[in-house]
Amino acid sequence: MQIVKESLGSDTAAYLQGYLRATNPDDDDQTLPAVIIIPGGSYTHIPQPQTETLALAFFNLGYQAFFLRYSVVDEKQPLYPAPLVELAKSFSMLRAKSADWHVDFDRVAVAGFSVGGQVAALYNDYWDAPWLAEQAGAKSEEFKPAAVILGYPEISPKLGFPVKEGMLEQWTDDPDSLAADEHVTATNAPTFIWVTADDPLVPSTNSLAYATALSQAKVPYELHVFRHGPHGLALANHLTAWKREANQPHVAHWVTLVEEWLNDTL
Repeated sequence: MQIVKESLGSDTAAYLQGYLRATNPDDDDQTLPAVIIIPGGSYTHIPQPQTETLALAFFNLGYQAFFLRYSVVDEKQPLYPAPLVELAKSFSMLRAKSADWHVDFDRVAVAGFSVGGQVAALYNDYWDAPWLAEQAGAKSEEFKPAAVILGYPEISPKLGFPVKEGMLEQWTDDPDSLAADEHVTATNAPTFIWVTADDPLVPSTNSLAYATALSQAKVPYELHVFRHGPHGLALANHLTAWKREANQPHVAHWVTLVEEWLNDTL
């Protein structure tokens, strides 16, 4: 395994870190699909160990696995649209380094969790927006995701999160722009969503609203609502369990389900 780490600009702490699989040394043209992990952390921090474990899980499924360390509120306020611009720049970087990193650029998926799911969902909405191309300094065709995975995502500030006073103002001065379910179009990528019905922090209605919007736009999607489990499950097994209840063997099946879905989608 080769680990790479690339800064996304001299004016930001954001970077893209990758875990690269060895390819056949006799086949210079061999490429692999890739996944970019967008972690949660309420836009205040990046949960590094959990994020690396998620990336390595996709690495072990045969992907060139990356995670985006995006800007957080202590570094920039209002925060948005910085995480979207940083994700777009990550796509441009993957395109530029696709040969060196043996990445099939036409098969790059984004996997976002919690507020990282909001970043991924909004990116799914806005990847072809002219303003994003302008701020990221590249053409929109460099930004297109082949698939999007959302784990217990925060979709809209109108749907129950955040609740702490003043938090939303740190994120944006235009709350409507962060209502990801209201900006879905036919250009959104196929999307896989999973959530627990009784998520106590980010209500499952967020996932249901985004799935409904995808359905109305005729975008292919798959939605799994598991009966029980706390927020922040990640792999939902002992590797990422931050408390005893976060080890949920039934919910952990999402990894197998998403692997099957990706095999059919990418």
